[in-house]
Amino acid sequence: MKKILSLLLCLIALPVMSAPALDGAALLKKVDRNLEPESYEMLRKLINIEPDGKKKEFVLYSVKKGRDKIVALFLAPPSDKGRATLRLGDNMWLYIPEVGKPMRITSLQSVTGGVFNNADILRIDYTEEYAVESAEEEKDRYLLKLKAKTGEVAYDKLKMWVDKKALLPVTIECYAASGMLIKTLRFADIKDFGGGIRRPATLETDSPLYKGYKSVMLYAQIKKRNFPDEVFSLNYLPRVEDLRK
Repeated sequence: MKKILSLLLCLIALPVMSAPALDGAALLKKVDRNLEPESYEMLRKLINIEPDGKKKEFVLYSVKKGRDKIVALFLAPPSDKGRATLRLGDNMWLYIPEVGKPMRITSLQSVTGGVFNNADILRIDYTEEYAVESAEEEKDRYLLKLKAKTGEVAYDKLKMWVDKKALLPVTIECYAASGMLIKTLRFADIKDFGGGIRRPATLETDSPLYKGYKSVMLYAQIKKRNFPDEVFSLNYLPRVEDLRK
């Protein structure tokens, strides 16, 4: 009996082993790469939907290199065809053929006039713009709370719910520095795009600031492709169409 009691006391005295802490930064990097390759070309449609059901559609061809360089070319509608946007880190420009000179734009503006702003349309890696403040484990999802690294970022904070199995975002809530909810992004329709890319083909957003309005991105093609640095320059904007040949 004394031996049994001694053994029980030893077991009680052993330290309780806690589960390893969730590495939010590593998780966010995986989310970035699961959403898109580091360098790629993409074809997508953007649809703005007004409260009365009226729609306006845009078709964009986009190319990205590294974590913070992206160019998007408008293929449709005819009124916007040939326009191109460039993002290098926090800096953005819009090129209009009729004007012939790139113009500065900001992350909170929208070149398409919908709920998606320029930061959404010309999205760079989340790890480039945000630091992970906390990472929590829920039933079938992770919750990442992110804080903007600089004041140039479109949203001061994000709450990102990530599917545990796919390691892809399900919902992202975007907040201003005041704590006000600006918009919600919802990812759906996971599709195999080939080349090891399996991600949501649909992204919807709405905002309490634009009640009744909604914008949708439909991804038709994403594939890995490398580009020279010159593609991501102001001088190349008039020639982005050449990349599709």
